[in-house]
Amino acid sequence: MNGVGGVNGHDGDDKPEANTQILQALEIIHNPRSPNEIRHSASRYLEEIRSDGEAPYHGFGLASAKEHPAIVRHYGLSLLEYAVRHKWSDYTSEQSRALRDWVVTLALNISSEDPPYITNKVTEIWVEIAKRCWGLEWMDMDELLVRLWDGPSAQRLLVLTILETLSEDIFGTDDSTAALRGNDLNRACVDIFTPADVLTDFFPSREITINTRYGSEGWLARMATLLEWCISDEKVSQDQQVSAVKALATFKSVITWVIPRALVTTHAVNRICACLAVSNMSIQLAAVDSLYALYNRSRFSEDDFKDLAGPMLKTDTINLLKQLCQWLIVDPSDIDEAKYLLLKKFSEMIFNIGRLLEARPSFAPEDSNLGAFFNLLMDIMKNPSLHVSIPALHLWVKLLNSNKIGDSPAVMDLASDLLETCSQRLIRFEALPEDSKNPSIMFLNEDVDTMPEKHAFLGNYARFCNQVVEAVVQKQPIDALYHILSQADQVLDHVYDGEPAFQASTYAKTSVPLLRIDAQFSVIEAALKGCLTWLTTAQKNNSTGHEHDVMFSNLRAWCDRLLGLTFEDPSIKQRVIQLAVGFAVGPLKREPRFALKMFDYILGTRCPEHPGCVAYTDAVRELQAFSLHQLQRLAMRFPNDFVIIFDEVQQKIELVSRTVALDEQTRARYSSILLIIMHRATSVDAQIRGARVEQFLQPLIDQWQNPALGHSLSSFQSFTNLLGLDGLQQYLSARAVQKIPDWSSHPLDDEGKDLQVRMEIALDALPIRATKTIMSVILERLEETSQPFEMACRIWRKKIPLILPNLLQFISQSQAFHNPSNWSGLPPEMQDIVSRILTDRFWQVGISHGTRDEFYAKVGETRTTLEGFASSVRAAVRAIRETGYRLLYYMSLLGEPFYSFPELPGPLSRALFADALSLSPHQMTILVDMMRPVIDNCPVQSRSHFLPSILTTLFEQVDRKASFEWERIEAKSRTATEDDDLTNEMKDESILRQLTMAAVNVVVGLLEPSKSSPPAAPEVPNDNVSSDTAGLITDTHRYFVLQTPEILKPVILFCTHALRMRDTRACSYIARVLRSIVPDFAGDSPVEADVREFISTEVLKACITSLHDPYFVELQKDFAMLIASIVISYTPYTQTPKQILLSLPGMPTEKVDRAIRHLFRAQSNSKQQRAIVLDLLEGFRGVAIHEQGKLPRPDRKKVRSEMQKQYMTADMQADVKKEQSPDLTGIAGMFG
Repeated sequence: MNGVGGVNGHDGDDKPEANTQILQALEIIHNPRSPNEIRHSASRYLEEIRSDGEAPYHGFGLASAKEHPAIVRHYGLSLLEYAVRHKWSDYTSEQSRALRDWVVTLALNISSEDPPYITNKVTEIWVEIAKRCWGLEWMDMDELLVRLWDGPSAQRLLVLTILETLSEDIFGTDDSTAALRGNDLNRACVDIFTPADVLTDFFPSREITINTRYGSEGWLARMATLLEWCISDEKVSQDQQVSAVKALATFKSVITWVIPRALVTTHAVNRICACLAVSNMSIQLAAVDSLYALYNRSRFSEDDFKDLAGPMLKTDTINLLKQLCQWLIVDPSDIDEAKYLLLKKFSEMIFNIGRLLEARPSFAPEDSNLGAFFNLLMDIMKNPSLHVSIPALHLWVKLLNSNKIGDSPAVMDLASDLLETCSQRLIRFEALPEDSKNPSIMFLNEDVDTMPEKHAFLGNYARFCNQVVEAVVQKQPIDALYHILSQADQVLDHVYDGEPAFQASTYAKTSVPLLRIDAQFSVIEAALKGCLTWLTTAQKNNSTGHEHDVMFSNLRAWCDRLLGLTFEDPSIKQRVIQLAVGFAVGPLKREPRFALKMFDYILGTRCPEHPGCVAYTDAVRELQAFSLHQLQRLAMRFPNDFVIIFDEVQQKIELVSRTVALDEQTRARYSSILLIIMHRATSVDAQIRGARVEQFLQPLIDQWQNPALGHSLSSFQSFTNLLGLDGLQQYLSARAVQKIPDWSSHPLDDEGKDLQVRMEIALDALPIRATKTIMSVILERLEETSQPFEMACRIWRKKIPLILPNLLQFISQSQAFHNPSNWSGLPPEMQDIVSRILTDRFWQVGISHGTRDEFYAKVGETRTTLEGFASSVRAAVRAIRETGYRLLYYMSLLGEPFYSFPELPGPLSRALFADALSLSPHQMTILVDMMRPVIDNCPVQSRSHFLPSILTTLFEQVDRKASFEWERIEAKSRTATEDDDLTNEMKDESILRQLTMAAVNVVVGLLEPSKSSPPAAPEVPNDNVSSDTAGLITDTHRYFVLQTPEILKPVILFCTHALRMRDTRACSYIARVLRSIVPDFAGDSPVEADVREFISTEVLKACITSLHDPYFVELQKDFAMLIASIVISYTPYTQTPKQILLSLPGMPTEKVDRAIRHLFRAQSNSKQQRAIVLDLLEGFRGVAIHEQGKLPRPDRKKVRSEMQKQYMTADMQADVKKEQSPDLTGIAGMFG
């Protein structure tokens, strides 16, 4: 680069044609009439000119010539920017000085006539230079900024933008360039913003070796003075508005890290608060943003709290805030977007003020008006917009749980208001129609774009409402419960007001009466939690007495009244049972007579049959299943009370079972209630109980030992006969079902209906589902040290060998059903229908069309069609497969009695994984999820025997399946067009993410350093373990896996492939886990060397490849940290990481060597390590889609705050616009 003597040192006469060619190329590109071939040639020329040594000079010439069009000047600035970003390290000090002087000159010439993108580009270049040399060779930057500040308003705005961007890059973001000089830039920023006297007070022993500041005032004071001028006039001018908004934006950036005392001495917060009173919404919004950032700081000293947060709690300020809040009322039918955005930000700001108060209530000044502040908070909470309301609601949860604030009179005065509002807001808003005129729904439609967001948000809102009710009842149990139960009586007495009487033909799960009762019962359930907490606390403090008696009497009387009411709606009956059982096992748990009454009530609950009403009939079935579960729940809680009248209970159970149980599975669930009572009734002699339990189990065990069952499970054909499907393949072939496009519209003939009935009867006769019911009630919710658990272990130790061989065959054959090669009765052209028949239909939030209820209604309508027949087949196979998985889980709860069988691992691996690749991704996800507890529950002494075969096969199969499915989706993505309906692809991708995440969760469970080992059975201490600490380390799954090469190989291979799977959440976890194990292989053993070479080669390559992929742009920091860990840990042992980096095209040796040296110096600073790697691989990093110009940046008004994101946590990946994968063919050749 010439012109090193300064800006004017280059006369530009040596290449006068260059500027002309650039101008011509730009003209060609922007001329719509230019032929494509010539336009592409001009684009290539402009790309190539950036690397030319004279490019910065040409760029300055183009940018500084005001006579050129703005687009030409912008291109000139882009040449300067490229030189700074990509070639700065190649320049001499004279060249970099010349480049810096050019940028300063451009800044000094900025005027109000320049378009914003010119000013912004000058700002970017200035900041990029500052990050590289400010405080080193550039010492007068602050003086230059002050000089610009004293110039025209356009230059003052430029200064503010520079200061804001500097602050963001140095403190607010993980900017890799700034991180390389982190401490120096941090210190320089603090210097120039803080008044000199505050610096002296705050750092009395500070040595000033390098002076980067100009003047004693500091930028905080200058900005505060500017802000005061901006709002000094009654009517704010355009210039004042723009300056104020920009100053407030800069305050927002610096206010998060600046010394709090500096904000006090410069009166900055007072100036910002004054902006709230200005009748200018842009200024008010910017002020609220700044105050939000200030009060979002985590810690203040007492003095800083009083000076910065204290004023917000004074009467005058609260009155101002209340006036602003009232002015911001928005009409839901005609939403003013600007006003609504300000209202939501205002609510979040108030939350932060309240959060600080809750954390340090003693810091509040004496003249604080907390009552007025809480009233303001109450007003915000009552706002019809749930998004405005939720920060205040969340804050109430915090305040009520605060020891010092929660019991204060100012809070307790609002208790009834809090209960009233929460009761109204606990209605299931998601069940209301989207076109509802309910204001909350209208606002919700504006704020939420997808169903996952809506469900997550409403779930959080309801949780906070419940917590508020719980806290209020805990503090005022008698009064609060009286208020809530009285409210419930009103609802129960008028539940059908304004609504038609119940009719089975018009039954709906979203009927208004049901929603009313559900909301009120939700309030009562939250109140019961608060009641139980109060009772526990009162008992600990020995303050039992009259209040307890009053409460028990009131609750019992109300429950008796509730059980005396009659409802025809099966869903309301279900809700009544749910609430009443909650009373029985909660505050009335010491009243066994009520539990017995509930038991009889549930047994006597019936609904009339209406076979023609499908939705009603389904609800009745759901009520029956739910009632059974509640009966089991009561039996588990009160076994010693029920066993006293066991014969009477048995007679009732058997009578009801004969009356309503239409299948063996339901009869088994009724019988399980008797088993629960006998098994858990510790008041009965253990031997007697054990004998009775054995008696219950024997008929089931006899079924498992039937030789006919073993024969039926010995082959695939006999297994299909066992399920009643021996004629299935012939039936499908005879009807050529592969030629029928829409099975749901094709009626099922009589032979198909006969097959359905035979299948249901055959499935009902199998012992597998009844065994699941029995094992669940025997093992669930038991302490491992309890007598019933010890009894279960003794009994099942003898029973498992009798069940396990046939159970493994059930699992194996049910998975073999998914392998088309086993369907030998179908001709080749019909093989594809196997997956069509066995692929599950299910509703996916945010992807499936319609609601969940609409989906199930549609499924119900297809029962008598060919699709309904296929659904019956898949349901039968799924029931066998997933029940088998569940039985394995229950057996794993027994510990050694299950894991110690010597021949178990091999047959179990074959049963689970021989045909696993034939399963769909959704079905394999269920398998992988089942394996997690089976792996976690393995006792330490059984790991070497059980885990190697299981884990090796698991990761080999899941790696093959996930890799194949991701490649398939990528291939589809590459051929997709804009006109394609991508709903199915989105479903497939969402399901595949679930599989990937399930496998990743297994990896995390095995290798996460913080993952604690599950409790193990006692064993003899190992003499080789010298300390307790060593024993804890060697007992972990992590230690076992890392010390077992047989397992480690497929695990690390899967992790390597997972780094390229397009699921950012899974990749992030894998990068973190790999980073944690990298140091474990920095040793001299052969195993360590082999693993180290694999990680140094394959894992490092995968990291660099993903780093290059724009899809993973948000994970570049994670990949960079993993790369840094590999280089730091392994470079002392091998040159492989260095060689891989050097194999990248155009990567100079000296650059790699310099990066490695810097990495070793920054071993204790992870942020700098990340920055060094990202700087080294700058030319190989992917660029975000919006930065490529493929998608526009999101609208600022639609960008959610961090708080809003917190309240709407959801996986948004499935909702992103489908993008084609980038062409990575060049990456394949990156590694030499």
